[in-house]
Amino acid sequence: MKDFIGSRLPAFTDEESQMVKGSYDFIALNYYTAAYVRDAPEAADGPPSVVTDPRIAYEIERDGGGSSWIRVYPAGIQEFLVYVKNKYDNPVIYISENGIDEIDDPSLTRWECLTDHWRVSYYQRHLSYLKRAISEDGVNVKGYFVWSLTDNFEWGASIYSRFGNAYIDYDNGHTRNPKLSAEWFRVHLLKPTP
Repeated sequence: MKDFIGSRLPAFTDEESQMVKGSYDFIALNYYTAAYVRDAPEAADGPPSVVTDPRIAYEIERDGGGSSWIRVYPAGIQEFLVYVKNKYDNPVIYISENGIDEIDDPSLTRWECLTDHWRVSYYQRHLSYLKRAISEDGVNVKGYFVWSLTDNFEWGASIYSRFGNAYIDYDNGHTRNPKLSAEWFRVHLLKPTP
């Protein structure tokens, strides 16, 4: 990284490095997908930027959501968590985002928009591997957050990429309706308060 980025990379003194080493309380991780990465020196052509600096190319086999960057690979969450455990001496971890989207399709009925069986399957499979990471591998995961509670405004896809467990009807006062995935979480994962 120092060779590729050079003077654009901030420099830390030895004292500053020691001060920040191990200073975190927890690590928050987003996990959606996995991709193959290959060395691509030619990717550095063009002005220096976050896109050209890594000098890599992603190869994603399509399998899943509406976004072109998502390849559904549930085992990857366990592999990723075990890597972080081993690399950083088993820190406290929170999964800050995990989910899958679909492209907004105005031709679908409300019922079709709300019956997201494939999203339930995505969560079931990912949570199964998350459980294995905790119970079999001893990863110190303390929390898990779905992306997203409701359909929302996505960076590059505006309102046309729907990640939510609650459907927002943009044409009818932005009403919110729980999808099947929200009901699945309520029934299978939420424990009633005594």
